[in-house]
Amino acid sequence: MLRIGPYSLPNPFILAPMAGVSEMPFRVIAFKLGAALCPTELVSSQGLMRTNQRTLKYLRFDAEVERPYSLQIFGGEPEAMARAAVIGKQYGAQIIDINMGCPVKKVTKNGAGSALLCEPDRGATLVRDIHAATGLPVTCKIRSGWDAHTLNYLQVAGKLFEAGCAALAIHPRTRAQGYSGKADWNVIADLKRHFPDRPIIGNGDVKTPADARRMLETTGCDFVMIGRGALGNPWIFRELLGGPPPTPEERSELVLRHFAAHIAFVGEELPAVRSFRKHLAWYAHGLRGAAVFRSEVNQLDSAEAVRDSVHRFFLSAHVDPHAPEEEQDVDYRAALG
Repeated sequence: MLRIGPYSLPNPFILAPMAGVSEMPFRVIAFKLGAALCPTELVSSQGLMRTNQRTLKYLRFDAEVERPYSLQIFGGEPEAMARAAVIGKQYGAQIIDINMGCPVKKVTKNGAGSALLCEPDRGATLVRDIHAATGLPVTCKIRSGWDAHTLNYLQVAGKLFEAGCAALAIHPRTRAQGYSGKADWNVIADLKRHFPDRPIIGNGDVKTPADARRMLETTGCDFVMIGRGALGNPWIFRELLGGPPPTPEERSELVLRHFAAHIAFVGEELPAVRSFRKHLAWYAHGLRGAAVFRSEVNQLDSAEAVRDSVHRFFLSAHVDPHAPEEEQDVDYRAALG
């Protein structure tokens, strides 16, 4: 049985927490298409403690769809993280996920994200204190180490599990690698061999349903966390459960529905139109005429004009077998922050 803490999950496929992507509108879409769990994008513990209104917006979720609701927070100070987790629980969080993998300097310089890999005991204290303060299951997302000379994922995992970590996600790149190079799935397999009775979530270089199945089969991990493969293609979860790829009509309808939900989430038309451009680039990837479409919508500032362009393009767009592979990475690194 697939479980994280007290929660039974229907399948092993999880949406990765991605900055500017894993907002409520996209999480709801992923859940409805079959994702078993969709953690939020990383949320600042300091912002929650200061009840910063912009930060609190990240806590919005759909209680009817998002079950369980997993809130990812980041920070390096145990007391602040515990207090932030309590606030998250008050807003409905059912699982608290600690970001211990973000490689971005503005996060690591404050002792958060992947900086916690350098201090496993402090990471364990975060798990222990958050669980004690909230009573909620606490999960963590880590990397294989700070750099190639400090591959300490087994030590970190041991400390976290001893502290009560309910499930551990690992992105098998080092902090120094960022998102370059190839994810070393041998790290995932090694982690599962050492902790066979603990829920291990594999992550990294899962672009297609075939990649997700191969990760499960070759590493023995319990869950697969999908980031890049879901950008512009939330149907990947449906396909993993035996469903078909989207028709042009389905694609058009979902993009428009996502756009409408995004505008409602942001609350202002112009900022929403501009911030949705990256989603449109991802949705268009691999379709004939994608470059022309991206160029067109990047010049549009009204929701009505975007809707007209989306309707025209996606209803007639078909898969382009010659689409360059690198286009998949449009804004990807920015999304993962």
